[in-house]
Amino acid sequence: MKIAIMGLGVIGTTYAYAFQKAGHDVRHIVREHKRPCVPAAVQIHLLDGRYNPKGEEKDDTYDVALVNTADTFDFILVSVAKGKLSDAVQTIRDRKLKGTVILFCNFWDGRPEIEKILGDIPYLVAFPTAGGQFENGQLNCVLFNHIMLESEKKADIPNYDKLISLLESADIKAEIPNDMFEWLWIHMAINAGVTSTAARNGIIDDPHQLAQDLMNDSKALAMAVKTIRETLKVVKARGVDLRLYRSEVLPYAFPAGIAGIVMKKMFASNELTARIMTLHNDVDDMMYGCNCVYCEAKKKNLNLPLFFKNIEAVSMSRE
Repeated sequence: MKIAIMGLGVIGTTYAYAFQKAGHDVRHIVREHKRPCVPAAVQIHLLDGRYNPKGEEKDDTYDVALVNTADTFDFILVSVAKGKLSDAVQTIRDRKLKGTVILFCNFWDGRPEIEKILGDIPYLVAFPTAGGQFENGQLNCVLFNHIMLESEKKADIPNYDKLISLLESADIKAEIPNDMFEWLWIHMAINAGVTSTAARNGIIDDPHQLAQDLMNDSKALAMAVKTIRETLKVVKARGVDLRLYRSEVLPYAFPAGIAGIVMKKMFASNELTARIMTLHNDVDDMMYGCNCVYCEAKKKNLNLPLFFKNIEAVSMSRE
């Protein structure tokens, strides 16, 4: 299959590598003025969770190819920060590229927000289970064995079966929640609880160290559980039946002290989960989710004392 990747970012490049290794033609969409700066290859250090629950360390080279104008692809993978989707879609239009767009993005407002931007471009909403960062030109990344994917009925695209085949060829499973947007809200609420707890002292400039400190502190993890219970109230206030997402919310239903101890042991024994925590270092992206949850809670007059205190401390330090 022919796959286009928007940009040369962490998420896109991680999946581009997996698809290229599976034998697909993978190319990147970059702005004209950036093309001379694009490397011919990227060194990859991957903790690969597709074949071993503990992950396998791999070092490899990913060959970078670029998209030409007026080309047609089976899929165009777009993973961009909030506010940049319009620019990404305009680039696709300007370059006269065609293909079903896979959106690997956080969305708080829902489908109308997306359809206003994409118009008649076929798309579906998904979410990656991967992460990493570029360090001295090398991509240090983590890849799990699944992605979250919108159902075929709700996606309403002509080549859904082909997408499943693409994922299977790269040994990636599709997990399909009851509703992809509701799942994203839950995901963002949980992350907001974790992020705000890790940065509860108002400092968020070193996410790597904050994540390390949080994972090694069962009391802080217990506080994170209590904070997540608060942020999940925001999702519930939006009309989401959390009983439909039992596997996502169950870990936060146990007594906080016990949950904190269990989570500390889990991070110590699960390198995949621990590493993706420490590799996520995009502060603006982290704060976007926190601010969405915070503003919605205020709008709905919810009382979330732990979460509010943490976020307000971070906001004051960033002013």
